[in-house]
Amino acid sequence: MSERLAGHDVDRSAIPLLLTLALGVFAGALDLGVLSPALPALGREFGVPTGDLAWIFTLYLLVNVASIAVASTLADRYGRRVVYMSCVSLFAFGSIVAVLAPSYPIFLLARALQALGAGGIFPVATAAIGDVVPKERRGAALGLVAATWGLAAVIGPTFGGLVTHFVSWRWIFAFNFPLAAIVLWLARRYVPKTAPHVRGPLDAGGLTLLCLGLLLVMDGLTTARAITAFVGILALIAFAWWERRAINPIVPASVVTSPQLVKTYILEIAIGVLEGSLFFIPTVLVGAQGLSYAAAGLIAALGAVMFVLVIPASGRALDRIGSRNVLLLGTLFTEIGLAIFAVGFRSLPLTLLAMVVAGCGFGALLGAPTRYIVTNETGERTRATAVGLLSQALIVGQILGGSLAGGVIGLATDEMQGYQDAYFCFCGVALVALIISALLKSRRDERRVPLEEAA
Repeated sequence: MSERLAGHDVDRSAIPLLLTLALGVFAGALDLGVLSPALPALGREFGVPTGDLAWIFTLYLLVNVASIAVASTLADRYGRRVVYMSCVSLFAFGSIVAVLAPSYPIFLLARALQALGAGGIFPVATAAIGDVVPKERRGAALGLVAATWGLAAVIGPTFGGLVTHFVSWRWIFAFNFPLAAIVLWLARRYVPKTAPHVRGPLDAGGLTLLCLGLLLVMDGLTTARAITAFVGILALIAFAWWERRAINPIVPASVVTSPQLVKTYILEIAIGVLEGSLFFIPTVLVGAQGLSYAAAGLIAALGAVMFVLVIPASGRALDRIGSRNVLLLGTLFTEIGLAIFAVGFRSLPLTLLAMVVAGCGFGALLGAPTRYIVTNETGERTRATAVGLLSQALIVGQILGGSLAGGVIGLATDEMQGYQDAYFCFCGVALVALIISALLKSRRDERRVPLEEAA
């Protein structure tokens, strides 16, 4: 039996689970954007220079990428419920510390705790959907949960700005407490308890090498320290060597040798790079059109609104036309939107058109399609691990995207020319993503049961 829920075809029995997972994802996603408007007030209260405030996001990113690896691995061994509830609880505890933080170092500790919890929420939620929702309706379910993530990204900065202005920046985290309590109560009832498969004792050595390598590589990318990134790569090479000899590997060979999955991970990095293009749009509009930051932010928000509107539709489309076609449409719209912006960012009408077109494209790319592929290509035994790798690929892409834009703009002698060159580079990345999307499996082929699941 199924019913129409807000225009989406989902199993009636899966609705409580989807609500539980969506609320958790919403809480974690809201935490990403809610703090941006509060940074000046936070810096004044703690007496922190503007440059040092960047550690709020850098540290969050570093801990987040390690958390994804840990939570995904544990969820495949010990079950979705216990890991999901632990992540939500840790996130809520970090929020309490953030509200009460007496100093900047303690606040950074709070952000690390929040990131440690939030990092596992989305991958474990995606894996749980893959376990419970049948393939023919999985796209719609993933689209519903991803839409809450997009919604949080839209309202987060506004919510954070209002609370900071009328109350205090500390209270932007207070909303997390009742939300976490509701999620924990629901998770105890509806998230599957049993582990999909216990693969033996946890490989602590492999997990340590993986987290160390990821942390060092991410630190090298965010701080432009080449030596740190190099040491991180060496640690990841050591991790690969270790995994080939491990009895119970952290990352099973099937997750990194499947051609479909490898293409999807590469595509996710490209999507992350493209997402990095969104961060610079307000700055470009202020410099090119002389808009206020508020007006530039509203124009950029138009793309985010389109993104939120399209995500549920793209989720339903996955069940009807398959992931390859959805991704082809998404990359094509993104390519066209970024090209319009690259040639027309000095024109308000062309800018608005670009935001609408690119927003539609990002709505089809982000959230559901690549996770749909991963949940279809993997069985319950390795699903959370595979989704975790996908989340890490997206973060790497986001960092590369920001570095790409910053580097290209910095090399140009004329600032406006630098903006245009940067967005033409993003158009090139969108073309690469379009080609990779065309190489993915057809709808018929991706409906076949993976060998692991059939066994």
